[in-house]
Amino acid sequence: MSGPRRIGVAILGYAFMCKAHSHAFKSIPHFFYPPPAIPDLVVVYGRTEEKVKLAAANYGFRKYVTDWRKAVDDPEVEIVDNCLPNSMHLEPTLEAIEKGRHVLCEKPLARNSEEAKILWDTARKARVKTMVAFNYRFVPAVQLARKIVQSGMLGRIYHFRARYLQDWLVDPNAPLTWRLKKEDAGSGPLGDLGSHIIDLGRFIVGEFKSVMGMVKTFIEERPLPDNPAEKGRVTVDDAFEAVVELENGAIGTLEASRFATGRKNYNNFEVNGEKGSIEFNLERLNELKLYLREWEKDSIGGWDTVLVTEKTHPYIKAYWPPGHIIGWEHTFINEIWYFLNAIVTGGDVAPLGATFEDGYRNNVIMDAILKSAETGRKVTLSF
Repeated sequence: MSGPRRIGVAILGYAFMCKAHSHAFKSIPHFFYPPPAIPDLVVVYGRTEEKVKLAAANYGFRKYVTDWRKAVDDPEVEIVDNCLPNSMHLEPTLEAIEKGRHVLCEKPLARNSEEAKILWDTARKARVKTMVAFNYRFVPAVQLARKIVQSGMLGRIYHFRARYLQDWLVDPNAPLTWRLKKEDAGSGPLGDLGSHIIDLGRFIVGEFKSVMGMVKTFIEERPLPDNPAEKGRVTVDDAFEAVVELENGAIGTLEASRFATGRKNYNNFEVNGEKGSIEFNLERLNELKLYLREWEKDSIGGWDTVLVTEKTHPYIKAYWPPGHIIGWEHTFINEIWYFLNAIVTGGDVAPLGATFEDGYRNNVIMDAILKSAETGRKVTLSF
């Protein structure tokens, strides 16, 4: 009796995200059994041969290449997973789509909305599946939050506030990596972290209508990675703040910084409605805080903390018994299983997965925040 077919995977990039994504591909048959297909890690791409060779051996790829075109063109490859820096999202992703490969592209989709529009236009005309890797959509507690809001349990929504805080750039001697260069990254924590909370706002509460933004660069020069005695200019933001208005009438605030001393990966959002509120903190990703006004009538009051590990909660039945928590890496397993299932069954990536249209709209919002910061004026969004 034949089992699930094998599906060839190429990952572009061999560092942090390659580790997370390759682990997810390999873990899918272990947890989601039977899997839609069995991922086969065919080839990994990286510019530095010694490092990509080591990554291939470590993560279980059969081959490695130092030319991304060879990975995209490999006849064994059906899925191209683009984990490269933002400046290399456009060309390899376009070529992969044109070659008939399904594409999972890391966030943000592009450096700006113009590039993102090209990718979206290409994707919607293609027959392949495309998805942007906003993995926090696949935290069980986040999907429960979305369900609560969309069910009307909170009533009319008044506020969405979100902040994504890290501190890894507080040291002024931290080197000038690609994430600090506009030509490579497009923006600083706005794109790196802010894209996540913008996506969560759209995913849980609704579309954005207008924005007002402010950006700040605290350290304007940093040591060069290959020559610490010399410094190069930082050309992106170190932090951003924004006030937003949503189409449903709610208002909100967004904040992201890589200078929030003591914060390591603090992705936090809160939704306030007429009947109650919810709050989520990624550093406690198995929990969702819930407050309902009706509880006050029964003298309960206060906030309740829901441990999102029941079998009825999204994706949990694939893992452990109730109360046995999952971790950050499981967000990628859930995300990539969902993408793989859409490929095999022909199902839609939307609404749970982020389409390239979602990626484009995300880029439009980020561009508008930068424009507002430059002009000092509110920007009404036009998609």
